[in-house]
Amino acid sequence: MAFDIKKIPFSRYGSYLSVSYLKKRQGLEEGLYLRNIRGGDDNDGSVFKLDVLADNEVVPFESILEPTSLELVSEHGYVKLVMGDVDNICLSSENVGIRFTLVRQAYDNAFSRSDKSWQINVFSKKINFITTVLDGNLAVDAPWDVNGCERVVIDFLPSAETNKMNGILEEFTISYKNKEFEQDFETCHKRVKESFHSWQENVLSTPKAYEKGTKQAAYITWSSMVREEGKLTRPAMYMSKNWMTNIWSWDHCFNAMALLKHQPELAWDQMMIFFENQDSTGMLPDFINDEFAYWNCTKPPIHGWTVLWMLDRSESISNNHLEEIYTPLSKWTNWYFEYRDSNKNGFPEYHHGNDSGWDNSTVFSEGIPVESPDVCAFLILQMEALEKIAGRLQKIEEAKIWKQKQEDLLAGFLDYFWKEDYFTAYVAEQQVKTGDSLLLFMPIVLGKRLPKAILNQLVEGLKDESRFLTGNGLATESVSSSYYKSDGYWRGPIWAPSTMLIIDGLYRAEEVDFASELSKRFCNMANKNGMAENFDAITGEGLRDRAFTWTSSVFLILANAYV
Repeated sequence: MAFDIKKIPFSRYGSYLSVSYLKKRQGLEEGLYLRNIRGGDDNDGSVFKLDVLADNEVVPFESILEPTSLELVSEHGYVKLVMGDVDNICLSSENVGIRFTLVRQAYDNAFSRSDKSWQINVFSKKINFITTVLDGNLAVDAPWDVNGCERVVIDFLPSAETNKMNGILEEFTISYKNKEFEQDFETCHKRVKESFHSWQENVLSTPKAYEKGTKQAAYITWSSMVREEGKLTRPAMYMSKNWMTNIWSWDHCFNAMALLKHQPELAWDQMMIFFENQDSTGMLPDFINDEFAYWNCTKPPIHGWTVLWMLDRSESISNNHLEEIYTPLSKWTNWYFEYRDSNKNGFPEYHHGNDSGWDNSTVFSEGIPVESPDVCAFLILQMEALEKIAGRLQKIEEAKIWKQKQEDLLAGFLDYFWKEDYFTAYVAEQQVKTGDSLLLFMPIVLGKRLPKAILNQLVEGLKDESRFLTGNGLATESVSSSYYKSDGYWRGPIWAPSTMLIIDGLYRAEEVDFASELSKRFCNMANKNGMAENFDAITGEGLRDRAFTWTSSVFLILANAYV
């Protein structure tokens, strides 16, 4: 089970370290880099360039990435890396060494702790490292210049007697705590194998035909976990440890859903982590990482839909859990009507495409703010979830209020957004006419709560092969639209979240055969082409980031329960 390091990074559960292949840019050579992914995706986090050494010369190598190890193989020998713990990388080599070249900026420096150990203070990345050779030699080139080192180059070299090397690289952020490393490399490897295999055993089961995709999804979800630190109050599954090194406030819902069956507490952690970063007004941040939350936009209110889905499928969500989420979910729902309804007509709006999650959808081509029907559909389900939670918690009067609110919103929403045979969106009180976006089909999440005639029109539109339906699933912009682009982000490519929401809505509408067929098409595509950020709707080719967790989670959910 080997992966392509140029597409999928090397990391492990809980770690903020990642090894990725980076393309050439100004000041950075193309190659393999050790990265610190703290602080979000504003930069690539590159700390050290990795090279293989033979006779003190850099030599070509091939990378073999497996779930628990990264092997760099040259014609002279090999170096193997494993993350024995969340804060270190164990190294082992035969006949060759490995070089770590610091991507240096001002004040970065290194100093000797002993002939076997050096400390590197990487000011620019807010991190420190200790490099220690346990068997072999350590050669360091780090000349001092006023207030930093001109360069920092660290070579782990094999012993002249055995031609082997064992070493360790540790990271820390504040104060280093001395550790004794008595265990050998294989012990480190065994420990990380146990962690991955335990995770793999707990991913959702899938048909044998999807074995390849399931293994990849297991590795991506496991290795994209980071430990609680800073703003992250709980263990968190990042979108990716490639470039999208944050959590966005709807991504976490799909990852929670995939974890629910076998790791319910970790699933609940994913749900609650945003509500623990909620603003006093009720708004959820767009995204969070260990260092900060971002507030310039937010994401759609699918959290009630998610809670309903989880309550339907698990008895692990206790009344204590529901008490924990009830008030935050209420504030999040009310926020839309208080702060995102500028004309006070009762229908909340998006202030940017990013608020919808469909960043550049053609629905936003004519300006902002946009009243889009999906917001109301999600809020109706959110009110339904709140009614159900209130009932469970014996808040009888509050349950009645939420029931009345959802019924009123449903009636008004249908009258306002439905135009004979389609849903529309509004900007400046005028209907949006640009393009043909799948976003306007998202009210199908309401399932049988929609009138039969409306439901039939939506299903007919989704089945139209001249518009959205392709051999791989549902394009996000009609393939017949003049705005369709094969790699147009939300103007064409197939995405996991839109697929999951629509399929669940079809099931709610008892369109089981169509939902199952869409599930098969998406799973076949992901199994073949990987867990990409999105996919070419026609060819199925993976696009953008190729190691995405919500794609992995949706693949597992669909393959387990909907195919």
